Amino acid sequence: MILTSLLALFASTALAQQAVQQTTTTYFGTWSSGSGNVLTGPGFANPANESFNYPPTTGISYSFTQDGFYETARYRFNSNGSMPNCISANLVWHHGTYQQQPNGSIVLTPFGDGFQQVQDPCAPVSNFVQNYNVTELLSTWAVTQDPILGSRLFLYQFDGTPWPPMLFMSATPNMLPTRSLRNISAPVVIAKRSTNDGDSVRLWGISGLVSSAVAAGLASLLL
Repeated sequence: MILTSLLALFASTALAQQAVQQTTTTYFGTWSSGSGNVLTGPGFANPANESFNYPPTTGISYSFTQDGFYETARYRFNSNGSMPNCISANLVWHHGTYQQQPNGSIVLTPFGDGFQQVQDPCAPVSNFVQNYNVTELLSTWAVTQDPILGSRLFLYQFDGTPWPPMLFMSATPNMLPTRSLRNISAPVVIAKRSTNDGDSVRLWGISGLVSSAVAAGLASLLL
């Protein structure tokens, strides 16, 4: 009886250790950089009315499910070297499906209902929202263990530029429903401004756009 109990205890301990190892060595779940105030899910973006809830601090967040869905939230400030007073803010939200390639890279394919808000006090249009539908290539990734902070996820963009390291927030992905959440059409007129001669200038969304740099990265890194 005692031997049977000990064997059962050892077996359960081994399974528990294996489960912990799995959650700390994969990218499944929700991750957030910095203070963890930027998180995917309903607290960041409202696709129904294309608006954002501003977090108290900047950061990025990624969530991945085990069955191939992802979500991204980003809130960042961008400096202007030639005009130091012209600091712009950028909020981005998109979600879709992902596929890990044989070489370890990850391709994120959006549903097409993502959007971003740009605030730039020095731009002709200082505040606008537009569609954001860009396929992303993560050239590589790594999960490391910090003795104080715990699991950290490192993601690298198509050109090798790292995103800020992210801390493990939840094993259960914090995400909006994994389907298209708003109707969009392309191109989309998102704002207008008048020029001095009275003509109207349209600002177009970037729905369906994949930058040439990302496309080149996909072609080279997926070989």
